[in-house]
Amino acid sequence: MAKILFAGVPGGPEKHEIRLEYGSGRRLYSFFDIYDGGRLSTIRGKIMKNKVDLFLDSGAFSAWTQGAEIDIQEYIKFIKNHLDVINVYANLDVIGVGGKQPNRLTAEKTLENQRIMEDAGLTPIPVFHYGEPEEDFLKYYVDNYDYIAIGVAGNTGDKLKPWLDRCFGNYICKSNGMPKTKVHGFAVTSLRIMLRYPWYSVDSTSWVVTGRMGSIYVPRQRDGKWVYDEDSWKIAVSSRSPASKEAGKHINTLPPKQKQLVLDYIHYKGYQLGKSSFKTVSADYELKENERWASKKPKDKTAKREVEVIEEPGICNKYQLRDEMNIIYFQDLERSMSEWPWPFKKKNKIQGFGL
Repeated sequence: MAKILFAGVPGGPEKHEIRLEYGSGRRLYSFFDIYDGGRLSTIRGKIMKNKVDLFLDSGAFSAWTQGAEIDIQEYIKFIKNHLDVINVYANLDVIGVGGKQPNRLTAEKTLENQRIMEDAGLTPIPVFHYGEPEEDFLKYYVDNYDYIAIGVAGNTGDKLKPWLDRCFGNYICKSNGMPKTKVHGFAVTSLRIMLRYPWYSVDSTSWVVTGRMGSIYVPRQRDGKWVYDEDSWKIAVSSRSPASKEAGKHINTLPPKQKQLVLDYIHYKGYQLGKSSFKTVSADYELKENERWASKKPKDKTAKREVEVIEEPGICNKYQLRDEMNIIYFQDLERSMSEWPWPFKKKNKIQGFGL
């Protein structure tokens, strides 16, 4: 099975580190995200207490999208200072040069960083990107390292599938389809992509992004059993979701049989949907214990404002519970997958259908 690492937790340590006490104990943190303010230092106790398996990514893609740069010496120093809690760490990869996305030049600079980090006494996982020369760089990494990473961020399935078929079919796997090395997939969120290739590990932000957008993952059901080899449903459940007004998009607008199926899954996992009501009040209204604002503070002090009244706590009004349910979904998905290593076969197909 591919190890699924939970990545992309927003809000800083005071909000997201309660998640360290829940779930599989595998996390991917980005140096670019946690370095400012020394966040890792503030949570090292919880990491050690909960025996978290920590994968550190440089965060080069996030830095590149924000026009920032990462100092490789600072990255090296940070890793050395936290080796007692970091299990795996990736090379400082280069995403774009001169406004151009991954190509030969970025591959050369990424390999240069690999050697700089190795000369400093570290053993980072090398990183190869979509768009870089496969024969010169991917083949080199596969032949010389027992664990590598592939970056696919920003590329869709239409382009990604034939490229990954070539990478796994021509370089990563032997003639019998078995992988020659362990491969981590950065930002592999598609179930089809996750199941088609023999990844050793992948990371995904889907669990938290989906929850914060008001939705949960629900597996399909076959012969009375929950199954994970087909596309899951992504069902909006938040009481404040705009989807609540669209037929078939929210749990409350599903046909009765489908709604009951989703409720069955929620209850099976030990959660409740919950219940909220809404009311309109004056802008100077003082919230009660079971209330929270459902609209932004108006500039006009005489304007009205909407309040959500939490009548029954549940996944409809607590994003933390949606986070937990999505973590559980990915844990169950991981357990349903084949043991690593398993052979890559181009003829593999994953069924999928929409709700």
